[in-house]
Amino acid sequence: MPLPLPPRLLFRRLLSTAVASTSPSLEAAAPGPTDPALLVRLCTILYQHQHAPDAALQRRLSALPIPAAPADLRELFLQATARFPLSWRPVHRLLAHLTAQHGFAHSPATAARFLDVLAKSSNFDLLHSTLLALPPGLLSAAALRAAIRGLAPAREVGKVSALLALFPEAQRSRVLEFITDVVCSVCKLPDVAEKVIKQAEHRHSIARNGRCCELLVVAYCRAGMFADACSVWNGMEKRGIEPGGAAYEEIVVTLFKNNRFADAMKVFDGMRKRGLSARGGGTCYHAVVSWLCKEGRTWCAFMVFAEMLKIGVEVDGEVLGDLVYGLLSRRRAREGYRVFHGVKEKDIALYHGLMKGLLRIKRAREATEVFREMVARGCEPNMHTYIMLLQGHLGKRGRKGRDPLVNFESIFVGGLVKAGRTLEATKFVERTMWGGVDVPRFDYNKFLHYFSNEEGVPMFEEVGRRLREVGLVDLGDILLIYGERMATRDRRREAMRGRLTEVQDAQKICVNKELTFWDKVADTQCSGSAPGVCLILGDLDQTGD
Repeated sequence: MPLPLPPRLLFRRLLSTAVASTSPSLEAAAPGPTDPALLVRLCTILYQHQHAPDAALQRRLSALPIPAAPADLRELFLQATARFPLSWRPVHRLLAHLTAQHGFAHSPATAARFLDVLAKSSNFDLLHSTLLALPPGLLSAAALRAAIRGLAPAREVGKVSALLALFPEAQRSRVLEFITDVVCSVCKLPDVAEKVIKQAEHRHSIARNGRCCELLVVAYCRAGMFADACSVWNGMEKRGIEPGGAAYEEIVVTLFKNNRFADAMKVFDGMRKRGLSARGGGTCYHAVVSWLCKEGRTWCAFMVFAEMLKIGVEVDGEVLGDLVYGLLSRRRAREGYRVFHGVKEKDIALYHGLMKGLLRIKRAREATEVFREMVARGCEPNMHTYIMLLQGHLGKRGRKGRDPLVNFESIFVGGLVKAGRTLEATKFVERTMWGGVDVPRFDYNKFLHYFSNEEGVPMFEEVGRRLREVGLVDLGDILLIYGERMATRDRRREAMRGRLTEVQDAQKICVNKELTFWDKVADTQCSGSAPGVCLILGDLDQTGD
């Protein structure tokens, strides 16, 4: 009679028998490349054994049911790299295993993803060697962008310029433009881009073109390196390269920002004489009109606007909004309203120009009326609209209200304390208690962000109701409309889709009345002759001059 097996040995035999009996079914149903269980096991092995010897790692990876199809292998590699975005070693060792055991071959997507991981993990030597080893068919725009975004911030100028050698001579000029664009626009390092261009000129005999110089000028101006931008500009003049509209616009805007009004107008006049306005210089006209209105030079702005109409430059709502703001800031409200009424299709930029001008001359109530009409006519306000109106009613640092219970301190400062932002509310509390304390500018944007959730909706309703009860109807309506339309993401989506709320329905009734707000304004403020804007526009319509 055979002796019975011990319980431990009997359990092992039963377990091995069960595994042997179920192994064919497991092999038949191999997991896919996006199977969560497979990805968890694979990433766990790669992370825990990334410094292990090759034999140990290969043994553990070989035990996994990795799919054999090439498309599934690439998808598995993409899934694994997505879980190690900043670690190059696990991804590199997985690539070595898949290449040796399963015949893995890169696609443009997997190559770009692998280069992105190498760039983000700052392994520049491996990144450069991988780039040189890739076949030309895998050097896509995404792969080059990923490599440049890693090499340029590290100031690897030689390795960036060496990318040009991977392409034939006929394509190197376009590749140089692409490299300059990525380094200037994405990395925001115009000095590195200029060094790359100089090395390309010396090593590969590639002459810089107008696009490269224009990108350098724009990037230098935006980085605050105006002297270097002027140096590149003068180099373009020496080489006979005509600057583009973007370069002119950025130079003019930078000169305006530096309070060099005369120099900005000289550069703009040079662009007009060269005839660039008909070949992409319209944006420069827009910038000049905007800055002239900000500087209070309304007559000059309308002269530039008349020239825009004459040469056929497209006029959008931002230009008209700037003109309206310029007129209102000079207290020429009648002419500003006439320009506003002369536009048939009004957009948010035009409404913003009118409201900003009214707030500039301390007419916050009229600005709120414009806001109500804007909502009623279906033009959806954004965060800038609400912040601008709150600053106009309460000031940038907050004003003391008439009511002792419902005022700036109780609503906004108390809201910061309720949201747990006591440090930001400290100075305002000291001003309330002792007075005479210099406080910073109140950040209405953050305040609205703190309560932009489902719990903040009843808060805005309660605050708006209390403000209306104490006589602050305009401020109460602003907060009520924000709570109904902007407090949550779903409410913002519904508002953008044009679904009218109860407030909109009530305001729509006001629009359908026989005498609306705009008719009142036209009767009270637009009566009589209005020189300036209307004369200019009338002359343009009649003579085209």
